[in-house]
Amino acid sequence: MSNKQAIIDTILKHRVSAILRTSDTQLASDAMRAVVTAGFRMIEFTLTIPNAFKLIAEFSRDDSIIVGAGTVLTPDDARRAVDAGAKFLVSPITDADVIAEANRLDVVSIPGTVTPTEMVTAHRMGADFLKFFPAQGDVAGYVRSILGPLPHLRIFPTSGVTEQNFADILKAGAAGVGFVGSLFEPKDMESRNLYELEERAKRILATLGDLRTE
Repeated sequence: MSNKQAIIDTILKHRVSAILRTSDTQLASDAMRAVVTAGFRMIEFTLTIPNAFKLIAEFSRDDSIIVGAGTVLTPDDARRAVDAGAKFLVSPITDADVIAEANRLDVVSIPGTVTPTEMVTAHRMGADFLKFFPAQGDVAGYVRSILGPLPHLRIFPTSGVTEQNFADILKAGAAGVGFVGSLFEPKDMESRNLYELEERAKRILATLGDLRTE
């Protein structure tokens, strides 16, 4: 099994990702540590965070979690993230060079797409998952509509995903979902309410556990 296939299998196993964007390096570390303590095993640091590569390296030392880099816009970003320990590369856009570099590095690429045409184009470029971004309206309904004629696509919404709707999105056929502000709520980040972040993460994982037993 290739390294990339092992990463794909791990992502499909975990299904939920904690995605963090903040301008405070220490807060990023503390907030992500809170949700990892709660049980999240797939996490993503966006490269807009100061010292993002150091955070990726820090958390990658924990073999029980899989760490990715977000806002990867160039092949150089991709190489630096993978050197730091990132196993998957997420972008808000579809860039052929970034996808090709991810494939060369034997890691997973998750480019940003919205329309069916963008999704199929990215898939044909070699993307492993398709970030649905930015999401609008009924995310579950949209995923279901896309997968009707295109069931081979692995769609991974990361906006419009909440504690309340993510189970429906997964039931609609999404390969996984990412939580950004709905997990790392701004008011909790501002007040450094790590307890509430951890409790919210626990509730999400409990719902995921219930979904797996249905």
